[in-house]
Amino acid sequence: MIREARTENGWVRGIEAADPRITAFRGIPFAAPPVGENRWRAPQPCKDWEGVRDASRFAPVSMQNIPGLGDDIYCREWHVDPDIPMSEDCLYLNIWTGAGKENEKLPVLVWFFGGGLQCGYTAEMEFDGERLARRGIVVVSVNYRVNVFGFLAHPQLTSQQPDAPANFGSLDQQAGLRWVLRNIAAFGGDPENVTIAGQSAGGGSVLSQMTCPDNFGMFQKAVIMSAMIRSPYEEGGVGVPQPLWEAEENGQHFFGFLGVSCLEEARKLDAAFIRDKYAEYLRTFSGMCPPMCTVLDDRFCVGDPMELFLAGKHADVAVMAGNTSDEFLNFIPADSEEELEERAKELFGEEADTFLAFPESRRRDERRGYAGVSGTECTIKGIFANEKGEHGERYYYRFDPDIPGWDQPGTFHSSDLWFFFETLAKCWRPFVGHHYDLARKMCTYWANFIKTGNPNGLDADGSALEEWRPYTKENPCGMAFESAGPRALDGEETGFASFLTDRIIRSMERGKVWQDG
Repeated sequence: MIREARTENGWVRGIEAADPRITAFRGIPFAAPPVGENRWRAPQPCKDWEGVRDASRFAPVSMQNIPGLGDDIYCREWHVDPDIPMSEDCLYLNIWTGAGKENEKLPVLVWFFGGGLQCGYTAEMEFDGERLARRGIVVVSVNYRVNVFGFLAHPQLTSQQPDAPANFGSLDQQAGLRWVLRNIAAFGGDPENVTIAGQSAGGGSVLSQMTCPDNFGMFQKAVIMSAMIRSPYEEGGVGVPQPLWEAEENGQHFFGFLGVSCLEEARKLDAAFIRDKYAEYLRTFSGMCPPMCTVLDDRFCVGDPMELFLAGKHADVAVMAGNTSDEFLNFIPADSEEELEERAKELFGEEADTFLAFPESRRRDERRGYAGVSGTECTIKGIFANEKGEHGERYYYRFDPDIPGWDQPGTFHSSDLWFFFETLAKCWRPFVGHHYDLARKMCTYWANFIKTGNPNGLDADGSALEEWRPYTKENPCGMAFESAGPRALDGEETGFASFLTDRIIRSMERGKVWQDG
């Protein structure tokens, strides 16, 4: 097994995983520390080191709110350690490989974590790459800057560094991907067979990387999990980039809150102080100043990634995308059918009667309202069905098994990560046999897609997995991952869902997420 490997900057020594056939390399630097004068700059080249660098432990997580201090479901699930090391010096990646020698040309997965571009880290338990590595994949997870450290915009930044005025976290991801292409052969990986993947904001990052023209040709497949988020009932959408001028105004306002007058002063401040002031800033100006996220800078980000995807302006690669059944459900808030009808007229104009004729429009959730629908599912299917130009295969999934636990969480946002990575044993939830069977199959589908662009193949016992057919407008197929196991979806679109899907797509084609009538 490869236990030591030579990178472009020096040798690294990994550590055997729980399965000794797998080596884990943790905390490999792929760029210079983004501190001092490198704060709020594109990632800079990493310096060489002497000897063999120990790569047995994860590097510190990027600057963010301290994990493990909340009582929300994500802190219960994996953000569990309030003492986890944290540093602005955070540009490191991790590799899991089962290769026995260099240049084995194993397929490569490059993973971007989620967290709303505000938090998250590669050391989260669910991202352990060992089970995928056992299936012949070289797994790479890339850390990147988040929140104000990764996505600040300011007029001084724009004037001083016009080639990289913003989106530093996205540029970190890009730099990590480029490092992989230059170095992964030393770990047994194939730089010409690379899949980029992510969930939530990590999936949004995949969309951003796919639609950045500088990246075309750098990877061959993409996995977008729980990231194509639009609602047929509301204005706006998750992941829509902010215009540069608006982001600059937000940055200027934040500098005033920090008590600094210029970029030079801000770069001298303590990182923990900036982190804490940013959290205070968002609390103080909640609803007025948005969190700092992707910026439409016309350098890295040249448009709304989902609108670009729909228009066919993206890397031409095979794509797998899906959602969990209980995440980001959309409802029309109303206390009666009379109020529903009035709201429908406001939303749909001349199409209101068509909408109200669907029985699903009259179904009411006591807490949330009428006409519940997964806008995320509608958006994914709509984009897949209406995407312009020639492109690779598109595979849709819905994650819908029972999730055990005292909190009765349903298939909450991110719950599928335990299954795709097959890391259920690390979770506190009382998973039982059928959960482990489902996770094994999901991980195998995923590995097959990473290898070939087609998820189909054999289960561990040699039997054929349930056939997962690609999604097309003519044949809207997919795969439902349920408690009983994978179940092929074949033309299960309802008129109600199709109506709302069409509305989302028409609004995206107009270049606006929502519009009356």
